[in-house]
Amino acid sequence: MTGAWQFWQHGDGVTRAVALLLLLMSVSAWVLIFWKGWLLARVRTDIGRAVPAFWSAASLGAGRDQLAAFDREGTLAPLLDAATATPPAGTLEAHGLIESQLTRRLRDALHRVLAQLQFGQVVLASVGSTAPFIGLFGTVWGIYHALGSIAISGTITIDKVSGPVGEALVMTAAGLAVAIPAVLAYNVFGKQIGSCEADLEGFAHDLREMVSDTAVSA
Repeated sequence: MTGAWQFWQHGDGVTRAVALLLLLMSVSAWVLIFWKGWLLARVRTDIGRAVPAFWSAASLGAGRDQLAAFDREGTLAPLLDAATATPPAGTLEAHGLIESQLTRRLRDALHRVLAQLQFGQVVLASVGSTAPFIGLFGTVWGIYHALGSIAISGTITIDKVSGPVGEALVMTAAGLAVAIPAVLAYNVFGKQIGSCEADLEGFAHDLREMVSDTAVSA
């Protein structure tokens, strides 16, 4: 803690701005990590419970009630709403085969749900890819600032150089410390979102087949 305070006191405006930027990126990344970890865990649990409950229902209305009971994050209900929606008469949406209309509505609903699940991924990717370079910039600037101060003093010794340079190198370590959790979380969440996407696509496909068969039977 003392070393960090000394680094803050010795640093100029640029060094402090870089440190604050890394702190902001770290806080943002960890907030997203905790939030998305909680969200995706709920979504995966909901899908695993809601889909079997829906198909075990005796009717579509009962299935909708079962879905509402388990779908806490609203990832499955939009697909069911899209599958059972009736387009307004006299519109382009109402033209074409029933199967084509279903495909279009389910595709749009699936894209909206996936956009909800993917929220924050861009931030994690940006933090993971830029934080090391921001930390490296802080290191280079800190070394430049430290050497300039030493040169002005007129006395250059190993003791006077090693301290400021060592403090500046902390910025590189800080950049890596910010980036590594963001990259790991991005990869883990990407895999979990891909798994949810596969389950949602399967549910949408089954809904399409059910509604299409019902329309043909009618």
